[in-house]
Amino acid sequence: MEQRIGSSSKPVEGAGFDPAFIPGLTAPAAKSEQEQEQEPQAAAPEPAEEPEPEQEQEPKAKAAEAPAEPEEEEEAPADGPVFEASDRRAKFAADHRGVRLSLDEENCEFRWEEIAAVETESPRFGKRFTITVHTPDRRWYPIEIEATARARFKEWEDRLDAVLDAYFEEA
Repeated sequence: MEQRIGSSSKPVEGAGFDPAFIPGLTAPAAKSEQEQEQEPQAAAPEPAEEPEPEQEQEPKAKAAEAPAEPEEEEEAPADGPVFEASDRRAKFAADHRGVRLSLDEENCEFRWEEIAAVETESPRFGKRFTITVHTPDRRWYPIEIEATARARFKEWEDRLDAVLDAYFEEA
């Protein structure tokens, strides 16, 4: 008869032992080397590698020889309309690639396929022009840009409308 030395209870797992444990979301903590050595390991037979036919090996070799394409291709700048507005903290830019927002050091970029709507708002008083980008998953990203004069609001709206008319397609 085989007997074990030590406790027969399982080690404590979960939130009582690991504060970062969230049931269903996080995997149990990795076992240490000592724990792995103590557990009996079943010897699993390794599958034998079968040589691939020569016909299948050639295309792979040709693909490996092909020059690697950059992950993010920079498209050639289009001759279409471009809109940019910025102040000391915020910047909004819209062109053929999509819309880019930045506030201080935070940036976000949306391709035209990722945008459900673009909304503008001019305040009745004050010089803060608000542009809000809405996404199909019902999220919105507003940015406020302070204009030098209220007369800029009309100019900005006209230029933004030209960019939206050229690139944005409503589904």
